[in-house]
Amino acid sequence: MTSAEQLPVRSRLVHDALRAAGIDGDIVVLPDAAATAPLAAAALGVEVGAIANSLVFWSDGEPLLVMTSGAHRVDTTALAARLGRDSIRRATPEQVRDATGQAIGGVAPTGHPAPLTTIVDEDLAAHPQIWAAGGTPHTVFPLTFEELVRLTAGTVAKVD
Repeated sequence: MTSAEQLPVRSRLVHDALRAAGIDGDIVVLPDAAATAPLAAAALGVEVGAIANSLVFWSDGEPLLVMTSGAHRVDTTALAARLGRDSIRRATPEQVRDATGQAIGGVAPTGHPAPLTTIVDEDLAAHPQIWAAGGTPHTVFPLTFEELVRLTAGTVAKVD
């Protein structure tokens, strides 16, 4: 196990945010990058649906974080309609970094410069334990669906 002091800077911010939220899951440093849900699932030996992808979109002039099951894609048109938004489009790498302080492929659900409006995929509730990125493509951590919703102050919704 890696101690918090040995984690990359971005992952330490995530660790601190997890502890502040009362979440005990430890950040795991993977030997190889797990920048996609299939890579993370294979590295952890779990179903791809138990991977909580952190996807940053741009919607109505602001970033929107969608925590989606790795088993499917976000239907941005349908989600925009459900949320009453004009549009939802994929954020640029620069917008992702500005909004989260983290790079694509390692975006955590927390540890950002400011809280983000967050949508949590209802399909993640089917898994007793889910895994999310820990601030870098090499770091992940476990938590429950309920912890994810509480951590992000997210709105649970169908995203596909």
